[in-house]
Amino acid sequence: MVKDSILERYLKALLSGDRIQCRSIIEETLQSGVPAHQVYMDIIWPIMVEIDKLYRQDTIDSAQEAFASRINRTIVNQLQNKLPRRPGKNKRVVVVTAQTDLAELGGQMTNDMFESDGWETRFLGGSVGKDDIMTFIHGYVPDILLLYGFNGKDAPTVRGLIDLIRNVNAFPQMRIMLSGGVFSRAEGLWEEIGADLYAETAAEAVVMAQMPAERLPQPARTIKQRYRGAEEVSETVETLAR
Repeated sequence: MVKDSILERYLKALLSGDRIQCRSIIEETLQSGVPAHQVYMDIIWPIMVEIDKLYRQDTIDSAQEAFASRINRTIVNQLQNKLPRRPGKNKRVVVVTAQTDLAELGGQMTNDMFESDGWETRFLGGSVGKDDIMTFIHGYVPDILLLYGFNGKDAPTVRGLIDLIRNVNAFPQMRIMLSGGVFSRAEGLWEEIGADLYAETAAEAVVMAQMPAERLPQPARTIKQRYRGAEEVSETVETLAR
């Protein structure tokens, strides 16, 4: 269990932009016997969520949010090779994120956790468009398409991608999972927008992705909810995301 004092020290170092101190705290934690995957989920992940909260509350400015996210990502890059490696599962996941540093950080961590668990992964990040995503998943044929970190203004785009996948019906076995962003703040929005799964954290995403269908929470969509127009969904998201 990571002590609260470690989290406090790490957050303070992040918000001051002190990369050396951040690396020192993480190394100290590893040396104390905390494994890398626990550092991911008990330090980096909750601090990432806190940074997002502070930024949305205008408690920190955009510069602090930017360098905190970049320092975190540098540390995640260093930790990635320290994660355990489970045997291959013959399962594939594609991770796509919103176009922000924070979203790419969360998406990368989620991708790393899947890879650690034995999944074959492809991390597309936030720079690919809808057509390129469709082309890629058509050739790669993933079991899970995970969309991470999208906010209210992105909801119509996410909805459009999900609807396109459903309408094409070329990926009947692929499940769509949402995580982070507005979907972590607006309860039930993942269901309304048409996804199959929702995960609060990277660790939960890995568990949910391999859970038998009969044990999964079923999306409580109605026909009216599922086929609402993109403009109406956008209005709902804007209200919920404030």
